[in-house]
Amino acid sequence: MKTKQLICILALSIVSAGVSAQQLAKGYVYADLNQNGKRDRREAGISGVGVSNGQQVVSTDAKGYYEIPVSDGQLVFVIKPSGYQVSLDELNRPQFFYIHKPEGSPQLKYAGSAPTGPLPKEINFGLTPKAESEEFTALIFGDPQPYNLEEVDFFDRGIVREVEGIQDVAFGLSLGDLVGDDLDLFTPYAKAVAKVGLPWYNVMGNHDENYDVDRDELADETFEAHFGPSTYAFNVGKVHFIVLDDILWPDPRDGQGYWGGMRPDQLDFVENDLKLVPKDHLIVISMHIPLAEEGDSFRDEDRQRLFDLLADYPHTFSMSAHTHLQKQDYFGKEDGWKQEKPHHHYNVGTTSGDWYKGVLDANGVPVSTMRDGTPKGYALVDFKGNEYQIRYQVAGKPADYQMEIFAPKVIKKDLRTTAGIYVNFFMGSQGDAVKYKIGSGEWRNMNQIQEVDPAYLVDLLEWDTTEELIPGKRPSNAQPSRHLWRAPMPVNLPVGEHQITIEATDRYGKTHTGTRMVRVVE
Repeated sequence: MKTKQLICILALSIVSAGVSAQQLAKGYVYADLNQNGKRDRREAGISGVGVSNGQQVVSTDAKGYYEIPVSDGQLVFVIKPSGYQVSLDELNRPQFFYIHKPEGSPQLKYAGSAPTGPLPKEINFGLTPKAESEEFTALIFGDPQPYNLEEVDFFDRGIVREVEGIQDVAFGLSLGDLVGDDLDLFTPYAKAVAKVGLPWYNVMGNHDENYDVDRDELADETFEAHFGPSTYAFNVGKVHFIVLDDILWPDPRDGQGYWGGMRPDQLDFVENDLKLVPKDHLIVISMHIPLAEEGDSFRDEDRQRLFDLLADYPHTFSMSAHTHLQKQDYFGKEDGWKQEKPHHHYNVGTTSGDWYKGVLDANGVPVSTMRDGTPKGYALVDFKGNEYQIRYQVAGKPADYQMEIFAPKVIKKDLRTTAGIYVNFFMGSQGDAVKYKIGSGEWRNMNQIQEVDPAYLVDLLEWDTTEELIPGKRPSNAQPSRHLWRAPMPVNLPVGEHQITIEATDRYGKTHTGTRMVRVVE
């Protein structure tokens, strides 16, 4: 009998502890007109604004007031509405959240949050009114991923310097792997990217994890201390942005490594968040690991639930990084997508390229072309209402450099050859039209293939055939490209110089051109 009583007392104690750990966060979302970070008497509340604890989402009332349960370890954050801006810290990181960790983060290799103490009487979020056009541009970085301070410098000089002070861009966003395992590099990374001069949002990557934890909820402790929640949302114009931490660490299958996917509470957040989003708005989901890769890289049921939640939203788009390749994916009904129009997922080329490998350019920065032949660079996404178009910008090149052409430099007249004309159209995807002509001849269609880009292979083999060491690091082995086209090399050309002209039309109907010369000799 005493044993049963003891069990009951322990059970009640555990329940009581669970109840006491969850409190009620409350406060106001208000128009911070003087931008002093304090809710002054004359500053009115803003109604209809979402506030979340990372799972539940509530909407502020007519006075801007909200209440939401919060447990130890959760973050409370506001979902920025269109027409307002949140405050930024000295490194241009948006301050839209409150960390509730009364005892601080667990003891880990890399420090997390310091103890925040008792829950404040009010957690208020001040927003500054700002006219926002429904036409705007976002700057997107994939995988900066420096493993040391030297590579932070490569990132700074090779990418950041090029876009420093960029105009007519609303904000920037990095798609995870902000650093390469050494979380002490979060601050040097943030200092570098702050030079761009934009509000800068961040996605969590698998190399941004606290590896010394036993459950996924704790894997973002250091990330949260530097950047805030790893799953959150905000609005600009008629676009609703959802940022997802889609790395499960440790892998729930065997406790080793990571797996692509989301926890139930993260998907609950997406479900509750979408209830406040009009159906005619564009939903943009930013993540690190692509929704599908070869092999079992992503938990199927998580992708399916995400697709189910998006079923009633006709305007959607998602983007990722992670692979250090570039490609376009389209998900249809056979993949579990519920709409007639396929869902477009863009796997963005990275700012670190091939992990800072390859020969050094004139500034001593690795060229770092990716394994599929895509040069390192970044993306610009132009939004107009609920529509979008993507531009890929190769670092250090003109904006119209959108393809690499490979063909023989010299061929013998009337001699049959197995050589071909290859075009790596960096933003190309299945269904795009790529054609060529030689001189003033007629246009002919090229065939899309999935093979290794020969231009990348030539550069790679230089490292294996050189008799003198080359400064830098050997590039990674080549991978088949998803945006490569080929045509046979004509053999009936007259002696002389001939221009090969390429014309590629992308998914938006834009035409891009490139040229290459070939010489025919007797």
